[in-house]
Amino acid sequence: MKDKIVLIDGCRTPFLKSGTDYMDLMSYELGQMAIAGLLAKTGIDKSKIDSVILGTVISNIKTSNVAREAALTAGIPHTTPCHTVTQACISANRAIASAIGEIATGTSDVVIAGGVDSTSDTPIGFRKAMRKKLFQAQKIRSFKDQLRFIGSLRPKDFLPEKPSISEFTTGKTMGQDCDTLAAKYKVTREEQDQFAILSHNLANKAWEEGHLSKEVAPVQVGDKFKYIHKDNGIRPGSKIEKLAKLKPAFDKKNGTLTAANSSFLTDGAAVVLIMKESKAKELGLQPKAEIINFCFTGQELKEELLLGPAFAMTKALTNAGLQLSQMDVIEIHEAFAGQVIANINCLESDEFASKKLGNKQKTGELDRSKLNCWGGSLALGHPFGATGARLLNTTANRLIQENGSYGILAACAAGAHGHAMIIKKYN
Repeated sequence: MKDKIVLIDGCRTPFLKSGTDYMDLMSYELGQMAIAGLLAKTGIDKSKIDSVILGTVISNIKTSNVAREAALTAGIPHTTPCHTVTQACISANRAIASAIGEIATGTSDVVIAGGVDSTSDTPIGFRKAMRKKLFQAQKIRSFKDQLRFIGSLRPKDFLPEKPSISEFTTGKTMGQDCDTLAAKYKVTREEQDQFAILSHNLANKAWEEGHLSKEVAPVQVGDKFKYIHKDNGIRPGSKIEKLAKLKPAFDKKNGTLTAANSSFLTDGAAVVLIMKESKAKELGLQPKAEIINFCFTGQELKEELLLGPAFAMTKALTNAGLQLSQMDVIEIHEAFAGQVIANINCLESDEFASKKLGNKQKTGELDRSKLNCWGGSLALGHPFGATGARLLNTTANRLIQENGSYGILAACAAGAHGHAMIIKKYN
């Protein structure tokens, strides 16, 4: 009998808007909090952890292997190897896939995987001209050399290089690409605003009903140990009339994306515990879900940048021999409301299936009553490297809560990548 690879549990920090209560923390500290929360939640002996893998997008040069620093400070033994991966917004998904690979090949038995990001901790450097001068300054040996270096400096050299969330290849931001995508697939401004309102209302309801509190480990930060137990970006009760008044955020003239129907910059971390079924029995741990299938896809950057979920969900379902209609729980990362709706339109399109997927008919009708029922990234936030672990844990928890069998999670990512994973509730 096949030894299943299973998800035991997951844990995350509260997701906070960048520039708020995590402002003075480094990314590894958020990772530490999530790992410590997972260890406490599962009760697993720290010495049993064979590997820690974290995904991240915004790497701090002081902690370039953020997985190592997060693990050590969370109490994981120094004998446990740790490494960090990156694949834009699906970095945690990539970390989880790497964990599955280690377990499947016998390299590791018990792995913590997930991710962390803090845009509040974004390294901001000098421009190239100043960096060259500073590099050359390492050769200074005399007072005369120092005077020559100081004399070479100009006021503009001290201007910082502003961080930019844009595609290196195309030079366009994701928001600009999504505006184009929404127009191409006929996603209206009102549809996007309604979708965003629903995400916030569902997230608020999930907190009120106690679903999300089971996924989040409260933290204490700062000199006064401020207690934080909840995400701080949720805005329940927004009115469509108010959102309609907001100006476009990217394409100022014809765009339909606004600050309200786009995900916001977020700080946070999320991790999951993965192992084989036999190992779970040995350690006395109860799995939540079995990992059935997953895939990563690459698309064309100019036209298909944000269509990763449509490509990846189709591929994962095909590989697993399952239909979209068999999925009881659906979780799709909400980078933008327009992006999610466009992907749904593609999944439900015979034309898209024929032209882009090489299939005779559409992937299937997506039942929106199954989609992101506890809110999504538009409301909860999106720490780039962490979202994938949140999606996996929420999908498993919803399967248990809603008494479902199969769940699928998916996400788009910069570089025109996509990811999807199918899991089954563990019995």
